[in-house]
Amino acid sequence: MSEITQLITTLKRELKRQGKTYRDVGVALDLSEPSVKRLFATEQFTLERLVDICGLLGLTLAELAQEAGQRPQQIHTLKAAQERELVSDMRLLLVAVCALNHWTIEQMLQVYRLTEAECLQLLLRLDRLELITLLPGNRIRLNVARDFDWLQDGPIRRYFREQGMPEFIDSGFRAQDESLDFVHGMLTESARAKLQAELRQLRARFAQLHEESLAAPLPQRRGTGLLLALREWEPAAFAALRR
Repeated sequence: MSEITQLITTLKRELKRQGKTYRDVGVALDLSEPSVKRLFATEQFTLERLVDICGLLGLTLAELAQEAGQRPQQIHTLKAAQERELVSDMRLLLVAVCALNHWTIEQMLQVYRLTEAECLQLLLRLDRLELITLLPGNRIRLNVARDFDWLQDGPIRRYFREQGMPEFIDSGFRAQDESLDFVHGMLTESARAKLQAELRQLRARFAQLHEESLAAPLPQRRGTGLLLALREWEPAAFAALRR
């Protein structure tokens, strides 16, 4: 990848992270949106235009170059001790979830009862945990891979099972955009394998829609939970009657 391509790729990533569009860039550069699209497609940027776009993003050209040249190690999972630290402090876990959902520090302060000093301290703890990198201007860069997940039987999943799941299920699911379905049947091993593959595809689709939604302003995005579970199961009361 050429240096200019690295710069443009970093610009695109930062625009997406901040929820800014080519139309916003066009206003900053006094260009039409199609002209901006052509600029990014051909990568024919003058130095002055690069500086102007950096200004729109609250970056200096030096910061853009530094970020483009860095390739942080992508984390796939945390260690159990790191997850324990997260669940030991609900404010730390809150800021971690916000960061993983690409919130800025300004958005966290606007929505939650956190002071700027407190939020920065929590972000620095996440930096030490290597979940994020706190950049100049209090910008947040995630260090997680696209397939990042919590440990299978780790503190985060245990916290969800013990506290999050009962709270999630305790709903009538009557709203138009809510649904709760449970089905039971007797399937072969082959049928269960096919169903597992379809569930993996659904999870991947959820992740894709999450990525697409990042371009929308924060007020248009809503925290959304999707619970998927599949296992061989018989009610304990039925099993007790087996011969």
